Amino acid sequence: MKLLLDTHIWVWSVGQPARLSKRVAKALGNPANELWVSPISTWELLLLYRKGRVVLEPDAEIWFAAAHSRGPFKEAPVTHDVAMETEKVVIPHRDPADRFLAATAKVYGLTLVTADDNLLSGSGYEVMANR
Repeated sequence: MKLLLDTHIWVWSVGQPARLSKRVAKALGNPANELWVSPISTWELLLLYRKGRVVLEPDAEIWFAAAHSRGPFKEAPVTHDVAMETEKVVIPHRDPADRFLAATAKVYGLTLVTADDNLLSGSGYEVMANR
């Protein structure tokens, strides 16, 4: 299975694995599964860090280096196809990060792993609920 980690799932998998459901933890720990992270998640996390809504210790650059080294995470590139797909996925709000993640999952045939009710209730892409 090819899994795209929503931003919070990625953060939890790196520093707060107890927040992952048993199903998600098992899926992320299965070496047969591919784990994907979008640059949109990096961007979103940096925005939250700058606003003081998340703490990345000891700083953002070191946290990201450590997070990527814990992979293996594959990068899901933001392409023109992904950008075009943001207009086709159906989610109940216009959050640009969520739209890009849903579109990325669709374009690359990935399952989006999330606890976000807005993404879980969307359509046009596959999801795995952190429940």
